[in-house]
Amino acid sequence: MVHPGRGAKVTTKLAAFRRVGVMVVRELALTALLLLGVSLVVFVILHLSPGDPFSVLLEGQAPGQAARASVREALGVPTTWYGRYLAWLGNMAHGNLGTSIRTGVPVAGEIVRAGPNTLYLTLGSLLVTLLLAVPLALYSAWRRSGALARALTLAVYLISAVPVFWLGYVVIYLCIHRFGLFPLLSATAEPQRHGWLYILLPIIVLGVANGTVSEVTRHLREELGRVMAEDYIRTARAKGAPVWRHAFKEGFLLPMTEMIAAKMPFVLGGAVIVEQVFNWPGLGRMAWQAAQDRDFPVIMGITIVAAAFVRLASLLRGVIYAGVNPRTATE
Repeated sequence: MVHPGRGAKVTTKLAAFRRVGVMVVRELALTALLLLGVSLVVFVILHLSPGDPFSVLLEGQAPGQAARASVREALGVPTTWYGRYLAWLGNMAHGNLGTSIRTGVPVAGEIVRAGPNTLYLTLGSLLVTLLLAVPLALYSAWRRSGALARALTLAVYLISAVPVFWLGYVVIYLCIHRFGLFPLLSATAEPQRHGWLYILLPIIVLGVANGTVSEVTRHLREELGRVMAEDYIRTARAKGAPVWRHAFKEGFLLPMTEMIAAKMPFVLGGAVIVEQVFNWPGLGRMAWQAAQDRDFPVIMGITIVAAAFVRLASLLRGVIYAGVNPRTATE
């Protein structure tokens, strides 16, 4: 015989899972529409920008209109921009992101090869940001009026204001050229020994100078201060119950998830600069080179992957919010 209270709990959990599932399906549908809009906007911008990607194939020759037209005809490329976009969209629907105009290599393969390097850099920099911001936010929330807390907060704001490219060049000069602590990164050769050292410096630079440390510290400190002043926290403290367990979800988990999802585009933008400065073979450096070469298929492929990654962070935030409070899944 099922206990009535236990049955009610099971029903409540099933309803919560159902709401979360509906929310995930809705967000995935919105993600598909968002990616479609992003691809159309980027494609139109590339079409209106000066230059012709097919001129890359005619280097050393006079890239006249007839020569470019013959290249398009040989490659089977439609003459109109909307024809090219529809052809690209149809290929993408089948998992084909096209072929690089510069190298002739499938774009999907290039992204799979360089994607993990950018993923390591991005996630590692977020870890560095959290290692700096979380202890400072906790200490500042605990000793809000302390002189040390104010001094540390000011130092974090000053560090976050440093341009990431400037800090990168300073770190390269000091740690590589001046003291020889780390080897210089190579975009063509993978490190054979102590490979983790090759990405340590870019991770630290991006984690410190992505402009996120100060905002995470401020937001988390304010949320912790607000939650710690709530009546239920005062009641828990008066009863001798562990306050941190009561304040963890609303005062720490939700603010951290919100900030990480909101700052993901800025971290990816900083990764483009850091990869270029440190010569790191990731998607950011590939996008930079593709922009120089007018390699539109590569630019489109990286744009879609980056937009999907940012949207995935937003979806993860929604799932965590719904897990903490299932009623938000219906809002």
